[in-house]
Amino acid sequence: MRELAGPGGGSFPTGRIPWALPTALPAALPTALPNNAGNTRILRIIDAALQQMRGDIERALAAYGPGRIAVCLGSCDNGSESSLEAHKIFLASGGTGGGSFPESYSLRFQSASFPAEHISRKFGLQGPVLSVATACASGASAIARGAELIRAGLCDAVIAGGADIVSDTVFLGFHALQALSDSYTNPFSRNRKGINLGEGAAFFLLDSESGGVELLGAGESADAFHMTAPSPDGSGPARAMNAALAAAGIGPAEIGYVNLHGTGTQLNDRAEALAMKEVFGHRLPPASSTKPVMGHALGAAGALEAALCWMVLSEDKGLPPHCWDGEGDEELPFVPLISEENSACAGFCLSNSFAFGGCNVSLVMGRKP
Repeated sequence: MRELAGPGGGSFPTGRIPWALPTALPAALPTALPNNAGNTRILRIIDAALQQMRGDIERALAAYGPGRIAVCLGSCDNGSESSLEAHKIFLASGGTGGGSFPESYSLRFQSASFPAEHISRKFGLQGPVLSVATACASGASAIARGAELIRAGLCDAVIAGGADIVSDTVFLGFHALQALSDSYTNPFSRNRKGINLGEGAAFFLLDSESGGVELLGAGESADAFHMTAPSPDGSGPARAMNAALAAAGIGPAEIGYVNLHGTGTQLNDRAEALAMKEVFGHRLPPASSTKPVMGHALGAAGALEAALCWMVLSEDKGLPPHCWDGEGDEELPFVPLISEENSACAGFCLSNSFAFGGCNVSLVMGRKP
């Protein structure tokens, strides 16, 4: 975690990537755009993630051809850091009274489709390119959309996932909502104070050929209870979880681990605890929120947490512990939060992503016999 200063003073922990990131290759950019478009932070984070799966993508290209591989990317902030810097120059040079933007700036840098188009260009793909913006459920929504493309026969493989950054725009927005915690986020604790922002990218190569760890089911709901708050009774998240289980063809008792949305806000923790009780009754599986470790990566969160579930199922390193102060909130239904002593996952994994506007997504992953 790294500290960011708030506009009114104080500092806030954030899961901001501290190491150097690659720069996008100029050859991957449209000729109409300047080469420094590759310096936008979100593209550099995307490239750092995709470099790790280049071999798999190249094998899919050889097997299916570029026209049969799609891209589905979920994100909230697609490059506002470039826009903010350009506007600072515009205002400093006279603003509406005669200011000018730098020649290197293009509004396309902040287009919702720009990062997804970048991925398609990077690998010379010709299949569908989709951008998904369902707030903090975007990464999980993109994975669900990618699976639908394959089931519909529109492609044979999909690069699906999410990416997001800790930008000034996002930081100031959540600060204005008074949703940021000035200490480490503390989900499901009576002492919780809010979220820590994070950033990152995670991608899957979804393939029409089954094998290994699979996405077995996805469930979605849109309760639209409020612009930013979840339905207080947890009914929207519960519908998404039940739909994911039904799509996977398994019962609640077969889930061996739940990666909670777990933001550390009172409204979200309460809604998710109620949803867990409704779906699992009195036989709740072990669960944890990994946001105290990574921060809340917004549009990337659903993909990052699905990747953690993949690691739980494929690497046999045990379940991610729930990092908190251990002081439970008696007003919430009981959720069996994982201590460091827990063993490996027995069964399937469920990953929850619940967003502004009541956009709820749950993913079920596992190995079918």
